[in-house]
Order: sequence, then structure tokens, then C-alpha cells
Amino acid sequence: GVLTTIGTTYRDLSRYDEAERLIRSALEIRQRTLGDAHPDVAASLNDLAWLLVDKGDYEAAEPLYRQSLAMRRSLLGDSHPDVADSMNNLAVLLGIKGDYAAAEPLLREVLAMRRTLPGYSQADVAESLNNLATLRSRRGDYAAAERPQREALAIWRKELGDEHALVAMG
Repeated sequence: GVLTTIGTTYRDLSRYDEAERLIRSALEIRQRTLGDAHPDVAASLNDLAWLLVDKGDYEAAEPLYRQSLAMRRSLLGDSHPDVADSMNNLAVLLGIKGDYAAAEPLLREVLAMRRTLPGYSQADVAESLNNLATLRSRRGDYAAAERPQREALAIWRKELGDEHALVAMG
């Protein structure tokens, strides 16, 4: 909806207070009009959690990501791109919080889904590989991080060219 679009634009501009107000309004309207279990409500929960992560409020974001993931699984099944996206977001947050044991299996599952489900690009696969490598680096397992990082870099090189910022940073 329009509120969500404007809210995420404010989030992208780091105008978090305005973004939160609009995204919360979108969530409330969706819950009121669609009920508590609908894909659009799950999307709003995910959007709000993402904003809270950007604000650094990880404790408030985690239950929203979990609720969005559970709702999407229930409504869409285990093999849906929205489920993979929610799972990815939760896993990245868990990694930020240092819960590596919980994050890694989720990231591996997301990677498998992005490799096999229709609708994902090689760039999406590279993002998952990079997330997995980042998590392993954070926990100090640099040897285990090397393979997914190299694979991500190879995909970015092929998709984006050697001069792209992602390739140069890799």
C-alpha cells in the first residue's frame, strides 16, 4: 500500500520516526481489514521488524520477524519465496545478535531455497552466500567463510562485472 511505500522510503532515508509511524499505521489497517492472518499482514510485520533492525532495536524486531515467518509458513507453505525472505531476515538478525547456532541452519535453508525456487536470481543466491560467509566470519570461522564468499564473488563478477562496488569490496 501507499503507507508502506512511503514508510519504507522514509526508512531508506534514515527518517525512522516518520517511517515507523507510517509502517505501524499500515500494519494496523491491514490487521483491521484483512484479519490477523494474511500475507499482507505478514509483509507489514516484516517491514516493521526491518525498520526496528535499522534503528538498532533488535529485541523488538525479533518477535516480529518470527511472527511474520510463522504466518507466512502457515499461509504459503514451506517452499515460498516470502518464507525464504522472512527466514533470511530473521537469520541475519540472529547473526547480528550473536546467536550463530540458530542463524546458520536458517541461512543454509534460505540458500537452498534460493538455488531451487523459481523467481530467484543469481544475485539473490550470491546474497545468501554472502550472508552465510559473514555469519561464519563473525563467529571467527574464516576457513568456513571462504568457500561461500568466493562463490558469491564469482556470481557477482559474472552478473555485475569487475568494476561494480560489490565485486571491488569482495
